[in-house]
Amino acid sequence: MDIFGAAMIRFKEDMKNLFRTICFVQISLLIFSGCSDQSTTDLSIVSENVHAFYYPWYGNIEIDGGYFHWNHSVMGHVDEPHTYPGGDDIGANFYPRLGCYSSNDEKVVRLHMKQLKKAGIGVISVSWWGVDTFEAKAVPLLMDIGAQNGIKICFHIEPFNGRNAETTRETIMYLIDRYSSHSAFYYYPERDNLPLFYIYDSYLTSADEWATILGSEGDKTIRGTKYDALVIGLWVKEHEQDFISNGHFDGFYTYFATDGFTYGSTTANWRKQANWALENDKIFIPCVGPGYVDTRIRPWNAVNERSRERGAYFDRMFEAAIAVKPHFIGVTSFNEWHEGTQIEPAIPKAINGFKYEDYAPLQPDFYLNRARFWIGKFANNQK
Repeated sequence: MDIFGAAMIRFKEDMKNLFRTICFVQISLLIFSGCSDQSTTDLSIVSENVHAFYYPWYGNIEIDGGYFHWNHSVMGHVDEPHTYPGGDDIGANFYPRLGCYSSNDEKVVRLHMKQLKKAGIGVISVSWWGVDTFEAKAVPLLMDIGAQNGIKICFHIEPFNGRNAETTRETIMYLIDRYSSHSAFYYYPERDNLPLFYIYDSYLTSADEWATILGSEGDKTIRGTKYDALVIGLWVKEHEQDFISNGHFDGFYTYFATDGFTYGSTTANWRKQANWALENDKIFIPCVGPGYVDTRIRPWNAVNERSRERGAYFDRMFEAAIAVKPHFIGVTSFNEWHEGTQIEPAIPKAINGFKYEDYAPLQPDFYLNRARFWIGKFANNQK
């Protein structure tokens, strides 16, 4: 073979190798692009327009002298009463990576704040059951460590014993007096820098009664006082407009992670709700969740179970929420383990007679990363 022929053969081989290299790079870029869709690399986004519902009601032997809430009883089994003992056997379908932790453990709270930042969540709405309750003990710790991590705190006022409009007013006054000077206390700058309170199951009190504290002419109104606030009611039934308007709520949220459980939590209805909110100067807060399962504490409630579908369910809810351009998005939840709505990391675990669900084949922190991905899209959509 002459020199020219040998050179041509080498040239052809070099071109083949170059082609293979180009194809490899292109495929690698596609794979990398697909992976980056699972978690965003923009670690600067921490949105105060995304509020995660946070439950400070967990206790363990080491910190609190006993198990609290992990030992949740089975509900609805009159003939077979059972209370989970805690430890490895808890009232939940998933098991937390942090184990049977205490909400009063500083190390746990610090880890939670880091996880919230990783998810891009800037505000937690803390479940509130009253001044002298177990749940109230963790609030000062949450405030202090939240401030250190740039996480704000608002409150989710639950239907505590004796809750009505007047006792809710007293609760708002107490929380403002106690925490409003703290740097972690949440204020909404676009509505006169007012604090914000969610009222769970607000329908338990009549609109007329709510008007006594939320209407400007109410005889016990908070309007125009130092206790004025954005008070957000729960939209449950189809025709909830009159209740929200007549009760003088500043807005409404949907809470439930089960798409289709209520009219309010049905994503197909969010466009109508958003339009009504816009027309009536109300704040609309659609709430998204990664799935729902509570059959370990409510064995009769399988009809409301929603599979996580390896993240696809979470994606659909987030996409539906962003599409209606709301003021805020609620995340149900950061750590409501009993209802299986948590985005906090879970791990595989089995005990005698029961195998916990987990996020496999996804990683334990998948939902933190996926939340950040969607929160990034939400933040860009609000610009």
